[in-house]
Amino acid sequence: MNDAKSAKSAQKLTVQIWSDVVCPWCYIGKRRFEAALARFAHRDAVELTWHAFELDPSAPRSYEGQGTYAARLARKYGTDVPKAEAMIAQMTTTAAKDGLVFDFARARTGNTFDAHRLIHLARARGVEDAMKERLLLACFTEGEPIADKETLARLASEVGIDAEAARAALMSDAYADDVRADEAKAHAMGVTGVPFFVVGGKYGVAGAQPPEMLLEVLERAWREEHGVEMITGDGPVCDGDRCG
Repeated sequence: MNDAKSAKSAQKLTVQIWSDVVCPWCYIGKRRFEAALARFAHRDAVELTWHAFELDPSAPRSYEGQGTYAARLARKYGTDVPKAEAMIAQMTTTAAKDGLVFDFARARTGNTFDAHRLIHLARARGVEDAMKERLLLACFTEGEPIADKETLARLASEVGIDAEAARAALMSDAYADDVRADEAKAHAMGVTGVPFFVVGGKYGVAGAQPPEMLLEVLERAWREEHGVEMITGDGPVCDGDRCG
């Protein structure tokens, strides 16, 4: 009995998510995954890991002086500013439906390599998810300069990491290899966009899918890893004192 209880408690389901902290769909995807997880019966057994993905590795540390977010978006997609503003408005509305407040007028995006290194530091300190959430909020709601090392150290302190320890890590090359390893694995899997979820080491889900789909994937992965895949049918069965 004790062995059975021990085996049951050891059951885990891994979920790996590749994303970037300047990716609006990644923030929405995080909320949708959390909504799915809240409805998942085995949520306490889920082991979540965040992996680095830079949407633009060549991005500067600051976009100051390069125009509004809408202007930069227009240049990126080869469209005009009014169309970019319409895209932003639609994204803001979509985010609101998932309980998020996006303020692109304040967004101060930039190179995210250091932010990803900070998330790896947070993993080592046991606050990885809290750090990811803090960075996304800082970027899309608060307008924090997401590539500034001093800002990153302060944000780290807000989730329980000593600011001096965070600053020292950011001033060194700590966790740089881990970020590159994340990106290399994404490349090997053929991942070209984020968010990208890998559930149970088997199921890959691209994009910020609805909670219902993510829940379905969680449940399927759990059944295959830890249970029996049920197939319904009309065959006769015995149930209690009756057979037929």
